[in-house]
Amino acid sequence: MDEVRTTPCRARGLVRAQDGTRIAYERYGDGAGDADGPPLILVGGADGSHSVLAGLLARRFPVVAYERRSGPGAGQVEREIADLAALVDAVGAGAAGTAAVHGTASGGALALAAAAAGVPVGPVSVYEPLYPLGGAGPAAQLGRVPARVLVVDGGASPSWTRRAARTVAAAVPRGRHRTLTGQTHEVSPHVLAPVLADFYAEEPAIG
Repeated sequence: MDEVRTTPCRARGLVRAQDGTRIAYERYGDGAGDADGPPLILVGGADGSHSVLAGLLARRFPVVAYERRSGPGAGQVEREIADLAALVDAVGAGAAGTAAVHGTASGGALALAAAAAGVPVGPVSVYEPLYPLGGAGPAAQLGRVPARVLVVDGGASPSWTRRAARTVAAAVPRGRHRTLTGQTHEVSPHVLAPVLADFYAEEPAIG
């Protein structure tokens, strides 16, 4: 792992994935939270940015956001799971490296797939996870997720999106569902952040 720039509130770095790809990330924290505790890794959707959400959550927890690799191709899901695993190993807490994870849209599907595949993550939250990530139905995969999971959707989102969120929450052994009144797929970070912070604060260590 090669750190490239550090400021009092943010550190930028790189971690090498299993295939040698360099994955860029940013670590947020203003000193108000437990800077040495397990981080919360944000997994964005295909076109999304988590900078505002990261800044809000960093008031409570150390937060890491990273750039997902782009482009289609066979094995893409497996490569992205390996990328997330490498990041957890690099920035996670403890000898083995652990971290909580939040994902939006396809990033939510990726976060759940990684947990099901055995990546050492703590609690997982997802906002309107979008499937299919790799073509197969998620039901069997979701049944293998050992973590606590919060599935969130927007009350003003399309009905099919909300049905999918409830289906995911029911399929995860330790899942729960929450609807944010008036929110759409483009959820307000200021509305979502306190919901996520309360969920992760339910355990002494979020990882």
